[in-house]
Amino acid sequence: MEVILLMAMTVDGKIARNQMELVNWTGSKDKQYFVKITRNAGVVIMGSKTFDTIGHPLPGRKNIVLTRDKTRKSDDSSLVFTDQAPAQILADLKRQGFEQAALIGGSVINSLFAKENLITQIHLTLVPAVFGQGLSLFNTSLDLSLAYETCKEIEKGHLLLIYKVIPHV
Repeated sequence: MEVILLMAMTVDGKIARNQMELVNWTGSKDKQYFVKITRNAGVVIMGSKTFDTIGHPLPGRKNIVLTRDKTRKSDDSSLVFTDQAPAQILADLKRQGFEQAALIGGSVINSLFAKENLITQIHLTLVPAVFGQGLSLFNTSLDLSLAYETCKEIEKGHLLLIYKVIPHV
């Protein structure tokens, strides 16, 4: 199954200033790209803090929210709260007919999938901003090897970088 890590980050490698920051600093072209990729995948996977920041399920997509809080439930079939391991989530999605999933953060969830070598692509929008402090793309030490696919300017000074993750054998 294709798992696309889809993130925007500042030039100093930050995906947010803090865990509850709205992602309103990435530019309109990044937002359009985000919608295109996530709608094409049909499913987004995120942590509970990312979901709480967004505040609602993203329409037209299955929303998988990883949480340890067993009291979080949903009657909406497009919103699933789970404490399953990343590999189990992907196996369930594959059984449901999904071929792709968009991993949309945050750094804890990104790290869980990366540690299990489940991310197949990384799509990063590099935004011309510097936060100095904040959340990184991952929250743990990793050793991922990447193969460059493409880079293009999607908005003045905003670069979309696409990498394929080279699987560890």
